Amino acid sequence: MSGSVISPARSSHVLIMGWDGVRDDVVRSVRTPHLDALAARGFLSTVRVHAANPTISGPVWSTMATGVYSDRHGVHDNDFTGNAFDRHPDVLSRIRAGVPGATTFAAGAWAPLVTAGSGGPLFAGGGYRPELPAGAEDGPLELVALMDEAVMSRTARELLHRDHAAVFAYAVLPDIVGHTEGVTDRYRQAVEACDEQLGVLLAAIAARGNREYEDWTVIVLTDHGHLDAGHHGGDTDEERLAWMAAAGPDVPSGEPVVDHADVLPHVLKALGLPADSALPGAPFGGRSR
Repeated sequence: MSGSVISPARSSHVLIMGWDGVRDDVVRSVRTPHLDALAARGFLSTVRVHAANPTISGPVWSTMATGVYSDRHGVHDNDFTGNAFDRHPDVLSRIRAGVPGATTFAAGAWAPLVTAGSGGPLFAGGGYRPELPAGAEDGPLELVALMDEAVMSRTARELLHRDHAAVFAYAVLPDIVGHTEGVTDRYRQAVEACDEQLGVLLAAIAARGNREYEDWTVIVLTDHGHLDAGHHGGDTDEERLAWMAAAGPDVPSGEPVVDHADVLPHVLKALGLPADSALPGAPFGGRSR
């Protein structure tokens, strides 16, 4: 008598990748085959940084993670001291609280995202930060590139070998180049390097043992842009126009209107968690303007 084979139950997972400081017009003009392929399966939309947030990394990444703006999460610049993350928990914390036994992973070279530096961590419980010389983020660009590579290498191993419900990986090189020398050829090359790293992460997902029984939502986004001469924090289109790409179950196609605050609601939906009516955002495709 032949036995029957029971297939594993389907499971849902999320990857969020942040590219810091990548202008909307630049990401559309450089070579990004992996981002283009992702967008072809879902969307790539321009995102105007909400008027409640300055065009600064700390407030915008905090909005992405918590689903609320500066007036509620309490981060107004790149020092997270005085934040209200206890009242507005990050998306990874919500997942661990809502999915029994779920694990998550976060990695980035910028200290307040995953360590207690500068009033962090944004992601409660912390995460992985490469052990490279202190101040490397403000030092030689080669060191910053090494930090990003270490982040992506570790994240790829986590994606391949662990069964995390959600993973966040952050690349800082484009923003550091933008601050160092402006929107130059090296800035564009840094954006292309982010796309290569996205390819590494997607390859790790594709190589997972039970991939055929898994539903993956992949979200890639930036926080703000840069002036031609470098730097940000103002209200010009070059600084305030960001972008977001996503693909996966229930991700609309085309160019839906989306906001940084929509990431958390969509992740909750993707993982089958209850919606939170107190959040200002909506799952992707849920906005009319």
